[in-house]
Amino acid sequence: MFDQFLAPFKNGFFVKIINIVFDFLPLWLPIVLFSLFIQTWLRYVRTKWIMEQKTILLEIKLPKEIFKSPAAMEVIISTFAQPSTGNYIDVFLKGRIRQWFSLELVSIGGQVKFFIWTQEKSKNYIESQIYAQYPTVEIHEVPDYSLDVIFEPKKISVFGAQLKLNKADAYPIKTYVDYGLDKSAEEEEKIDPITPVMEYLGSLKAGEQAWIQILIQAHRSEGLKDARIFKKQDWKDAAKKEIKKMVEKEAYVKGAEDKPASFLQLTSTQLETVKAIERSLSKQAFDTMIRVVYLAETEAFNSANVGGLMGSFKQFGSNNLNSFGVGWNVGYDYPWEDFKGIRSLKNQRQIIDAYKRRSFFNIPYRNFHGKPFILTTEELATIFHFPGGVAQTPTFSRIAAKKSEAPFNIPI
Repeated sequence: MFDQFLAPFKNGFFVKIINIVFDFLPLWLPIVLFSLFIQTWLRYVRTKWIMEQKTILLEIKLPKEIFKSPAAMEVIISTFAQPSTGNYIDVFLKGRIRQWFSLELVSIGGQVKFFIWTQEKSKNYIESQIYAQYPTVEIHEVPDYSLDVIFEPKKISVFGAQLKLNKADAYPIKTYVDYGLDKSAEEEEKIDPITPVMEYLGSLKAGEQAWIQILIQAHRSEGLKDARIFKKQDWKDAAKKEIKKMVEKEAYVKGAEDKPASFLQLTSTQLETVKAIERSLSKQAFDTMIRVVYLAETEAFNSANVGGLMGSFKQFGSNNLNSFGVGWNVGYDYPWEDFKGIRSLKNQRQIIDAYKRRSFFNIPYRNFHGKPFILTTEELATIFHFPGGVAQTPTFSRIAAKKSEAPFNIPI
């Protein structure tokens, strides 16, 4: 057997391969060097462009009564779809990239807050869109709460994770439409899927914090402007293939040889799934990453709140549709994977830094331990919207006085 292993070396096979590689060196080496140059150059100009963009954090304070459904938030989020990166000069010389946003639900010692992180140039536009749908809210530019946290392992304990979809992007999560929030109903009869999230955030004690960060960037097919030689199609083609697969391979009763399977042969559950996918196809889609962090002073850290944080997303899942799972977390299952916890501490430090930078789609934390998944405006509005009176979390602060209209001086 050992002689068989040495056979390629004895007959000069590998020598021939090496000779061929060097013979074609003038052909492949320039291509490799040019590719490396383009990647290095784009990294440089994009880093420069990102650093030049001023960013702000907006806190939205809610009134005691909000009677609008999450459809209002869906309208707002749809306006965040800004897929353009300009012309080739903007992309390759200036380093311009697609704008991204961060929708954040935060608990600081049990005080629940809503934030939107964006570039400063988008402030007036975002405020006007929010006031158009929710004229009684208050919007304030505030200091970044995450910058107050300094990672000191001896003083604080940290759990962090990034979520994933358990099925293909084509399958939507259970949305507010599935819960009937798109229809008029008495406030006490509503079932709002964001309520468990609010209850969890509001249950934290002094010294504890929980951060939920939803990073979004307008989805589009990608080509040369995205540094791709071969074009990458958008998600809709894959979604249509999933529908076709369900009809042809998963129908409860197959058609005869001369009569292919059809929608009429799907079970009621399969038919509802197809309808949900088709509804998603009509919506604006976003590349998305959801990042969650639970941290506390060492003596206040409660491991049960780690499970509570992940469990607060369960109601968005469905067996026949999609659901959220843990794509990556800062810990390790077995002690031999992380000698003396060194790797875990590194992960904790990195996820906090990535959170503060709101970085995932671009450097320095591009595709950090995961890949973006697709959520539509309907799905995003389900997991991030302003709850009505059905959410009775005691520590969820609301505006005491009711405003009659939005500020008159919001720029248009």
